[in-house]
Amino acid sequence: MTITRETVRKLAGMAKIGLSEDEAERFARDLDKTAAFVGRIAKAETEGVAPATHAAPMKSVFRDDATIPSPPREEMLANAPEHDGTGFLTPKVLDEG
Repeated sequence: MTITRETVRKLAGMAKIGLSEDEAERFARDLDKTAAFVGRIAKAETEGVAPATHAAPMKSVFRDDATIPSPPREEMLANAPEHDGTGFLTPKVLDEG
């Protein structure tokens, strides 16, 4: 596929971008080189190559979830300033008025 100055002008018009003749010529040349390179990449042999999602190996830095027993309720409430035997009592922080 060859990208011409007319193609660049049409695309620039659709994008509402003003280009000078020199810019249109330069973009056409650069885009044509880019399209040719992508065409070469598309022809590369990839049979037997595993897909990659990252350039470097990825490893989770988080630990696995583990279930551990909680301390007894009485022990948890022992140092609370106020409790009702089942949970902590705290002052209201929102005004209902």
